[in-house]
Amino acid sequence: MSYRINAGLPLTAEVQRIAAEEIDGALRHLATAHVDPDKALHGCRKRLKSLRALLRLVRSGDKALVRRENARYRDVSASLAGLREAAALIETVDRLAAAYPDRTAGGALAPVREKLVVHRNTLLEGGMDLAAAVDAATKACKAGMRRLDKLALPDQPESAADVLADGARKTLRRARKALQRIDRDGDETDFHDLRKAVKAHTMHLSLLKTLWPPPVRAQRKAFDALGERLGELHDIFVLRALLEDDSRPLGDRTETRLLARLVGRSERTLKKTCLAEATWLLGDGPRRTVKKLARKARGDLAKGSRRKTGDDVGDDAGHEAAT
Repeated sequence: MSYRINAGLPLTAEVQRIAAEEIDGALRHLATAHVDPDKALHGCRKRLKSLRALLRLVRSGDKALVRRENARYRDVSASLAGLREAAALIETVDRLAAAYPDRTAGGALAPVREKLVVHRNTLLEGGMDLAAAVDAATKACKAGMRRLDKLALPDQPESAADVLADGARKTLRRARKALQRIDRDGDETDFHDLRKAVKAHTMHLSLLKTLWPPPVRAQRKAFDALGERLGELHDIFVLRALLEDDSRPLGDRTETRLLARLVGRSERTLKKTCLAEATWLLGDGPRRTVKKLARKARGDLAKGSRRKTGDDVGDDAGHEAAT
């Protein structure tokens, strides 16, 4: 099975199938959290992000249920975020060392990295009750799996296409609004909003691969790369906040001077690159893009419905002949 809506099948059944696969994947990761928590929790949260992007895509089709279920998985993801963020900061220091090998030769960032490792281990061993967090997340995901039977989306081609177009439009609009705010202020919150919207849109391109106006693969690849860069920028923001913390958790200014310089340089570069890429990718207005999607979706969903009706007639005829 795949993370893709099949135009030949009813929308409700397709969303239930994909959601069940994502929840099942999240549960598999949670089951291995005691063996490799960094990898397991990261994998679980990725699945939950994919699930929430799916829910947001069809939100207008069943607003009450989608709102509740989206909140459920948002809370589960947040409950697992602390340990993942601690691991991401270590990865960020490693990326900086790799990006500036001449400046970091001889393990210049090693003392700060060691403090981050200690922080991560402290969370794992005492500051975070991993077993309790995983148990609560597992129960929530299983409860969400049972709720899937209650989902009721419009399955008629015209209405289903409108639901998908509405969800895609709102995500694109959110991305463009964040980009416009960045053009004015460049605030960290706006970059964070842009990152979330870009990630969601990338997943929507996967879900709507057979329905989205081409070239889908090139668009998805470009948005995915932008999302990754925005993720790196987010980690830089978090690391900078630690460097500026008055309690100096990463050491005094003499110990962190080099890291602070590299963080500043990386932040400037990533901001400039992300802004340029986002401006280029989001240049076509959401309304125009989604109108194309709606037209194509209505046609493809209608074709799928006609094929299904034809297959059903054939199956019924075959059954009558056999009896």
